[in-house]
Amino acid sequence: MSDSKTTDLFDTLAKVLLRCAVFGILLLLLTVGVFIFAGDTLYRLNSNFFDLSKHELDLILYCCIVLIEIIVLLFFLIPWLAIRLVLRKVKS
Repeated sequence: MSDSKTTDLFDTLAKVLLRCAVFGILLLLLTVGVFIFAGDTLYRLNSNFFDLSKHELDLILYCCIVLIEIIVLLFFLIPWLAIRLVLRKVKS
């Protein structure tokens, strides 16, 4: 992997993955914020359309939070870390 183009490609890919992770974390914080601060409003809004109890809506929101966490970790942060470790090894 000593080719300059390959190293540049992986460096760019690592930058993109890091930005995607930051956006994913921001989405996670937004979801948690809605869950904490606007949970009742969200329940009133959705109870008109769906026959959900408050507990069921809380469970759905919690599952969304966990899903976002897993996606950010598996698809963005772990590959970013792996690419950074490989690039550090190549540069030394």
